[in-house]
Amino acid sequence: MTMPRLKGQTVLLREYRREDLPWMRRWVNDPEIVEYLSDIFLYPHAEQSTESYLDEILSGEGNGRGFVIADPATEAYLGQVNLDSIDWKNRVGRIGIVIGSAENFGRGYGTEAMRLLVEFAFREMNLNRLELEVYEFNERAIRSYERVGFVQEGRLRERQYKKGRYWDVIQMGLLKSDWKANASG
Repeated sequence: MTMPRLKGQTVLLREYRREDLPWMRRWVNDPEIVEYLSDIFLYPHAEQSTESYLDEILSGEGNGRGFVIADPATEAYLGQVNLDSIDWKNRVGRIGIVIGSAENFGRGYGTEAMRLLVEFAFREMNLNRLELEVYEFNERAIRSYERVGFVQEGRLRERQYKKGRYWDVIQMGLLKSDWKANASG
């Protein structure tokens, strides 16, 4: 089965490859990147754990599905966007995204990657709902998600300890019906 490729103006969503490992290794232990991610990145990641994760993706095992965010001209790795878990009965996907270097923050890569993934999830996978969690201090990500159509649905007060204090975790969601209304309007 050939994996789809989703092409945008500034990014290409493509399949994972074995040669993505060095690029993934660059960010998994970069404090500037992982401060925005879950606590699975609280401790340094050994090369073996990153390699095992990539092996799982390449084998198609597990419940998640995803894409590498790549430069459309060179297909070079910029980051990744995944449906970390899919609830097929209820047609719900949980999204995780990372841009793999701080120098690529603020260039719109994440927003466009999210738009492409959302369209794919609703049109091709027939999901009904997408959801994600984001730390309240990650204002750049919140704005990006809102531009794509996600709305804040809840707040887990002082749920996450980062940067020396407790922060809220914001729960965001997007329904297929809202996405369709926005796409046609």
